[in-house]
Amino acid sequence: MNSKRVKIAIVAGEASGDILGAGLLKALKCHFSNIDIEGIGGDLMLEEGLRSLYPMERLSVMGLTEVLGRLPELLKLRKRLAEHWKQNPPDVFIGIDAPDFTLGLEEHLKASGIATVHYVSPSVWAWRKKRIFKIKRSTDLMLTLLPFEAAFYEQHQQRVAFVGHPLADDIPLLPNAEHAKSLLKIALDKRVVALLPGSRKSEVSQLAKVFLQTAQMLTKQDPDLVFVLPAANQKRYQELQTLISDEFSELNVQLLLKQSQIAMEASDAILIASGTATLEAMLYKKPMVVAYRLSPITYCILSRMITSQWVSLPNLLAQQTLVPELLQQKATPNLLSEALLQSLENTAYRASLVDRFTEIHHKLRQNASEKAAAAVISLMQDKQRLATDVEVRNV
Repeated sequence: MNSKRVKIAIVAGEASGDILGAGLLKALKCHFSNIDIEGIGGDLMLEEGLRSLYPMERLSVMGLTEVLGRLPELLKLRKRLAEHWKQNPPDVFIGIDAPDFTLGLEEHLKASGIATVHYVSPSVWAWRKKRIFKIKRSTDLMLTLLPFEAAFYEQHQQRVAFVGHPLADDIPLLPNAEHAKSLLKIALDKRVVALLPGSRKSEVSQLAKVFLQTAQMLTKQDPDLVFVLPAANQKRYQELQTLISDEFSELNVQLLLKQSQIAMEASDAILIASGTATLEAMLYKKPMVVAYRLSPITYCILSRMITSQWVSLPNLLAQQTLVPELLQQKATPNLLSEALLQSLENTAYRASLVDRFTEIHHKLRQNASEKAAAAVISLMQDKQRLATDVEVRNV
């Protein structure tokens, strides 16, 4: 363990970033006995010794209108952080996700000679590819969770390290569906379909009713099916509870508060909104049907900008269509129930999917936090050597 005093500046803007940041800080503390950490993060990063300069809630803004409404405040906050760290330079700055905020901060700090790291790649490989130029101006090192992201940065001569995904480290290679069913008090001989319409209000409003209508159609095919519907938080729980009570009271659906991973592990198939949850479903080796709906105007704009053939992470990671993606007008109860029934009944497909998902799981299981820490330390050492060489030449 290095006894040299090291100062780490770090900013995370939401709960997922707090998880990544806490893991990284814990790993860095294993390498340095004398470490000073300051910035913005949540409870998990605070537990690892972060000295908070501002509450993380000030950065946790979702939605275009909300961001626009708070833009002056966010810009002022970013300017204050940049000035603070220019006057009190850290050994390295680490921005976790939240690229619209952190990349701009990284650009200011890198220009002043501070080593900068960005943890979690923006989807630059799928849309707005010209952002790579801003990333190169802003970031000394990109830490990616997915292997194809690293390949993209290597093509553009950006220093990058593929570190794997912490979820792949945490989720077991062999899921235990029987144990998960017992936790949910579901009979072991029952087939279970998990419904995951997303965590945001806009996602739930677009997809929850469609997902429950799909469940109704599947029940007509198999009345013994059990459905589990995990709500991301108390607000979503209340909204879904009202919807079920008003329109789907006869449906055999178990509404859960959080517990999405248990719901996935207990399931035989999953109907799921596109997003990070599809990666979790893949790591639990579950057949899934991916759906998403946006407002017509938003979809029209985004569909012209996105260049990737797929939207779900399982398909992107495999670079082939492993799971059905039914988007926008195709996300109907008829088509969704038909695709789910295929996923439930096709034994050969289910077996091949488990094999492919297990293969991808192994690739993502990299001990992400330790690998990220090693890449950050390597950057710091290179920067230190460069600074020493400059001093020697100037003597």
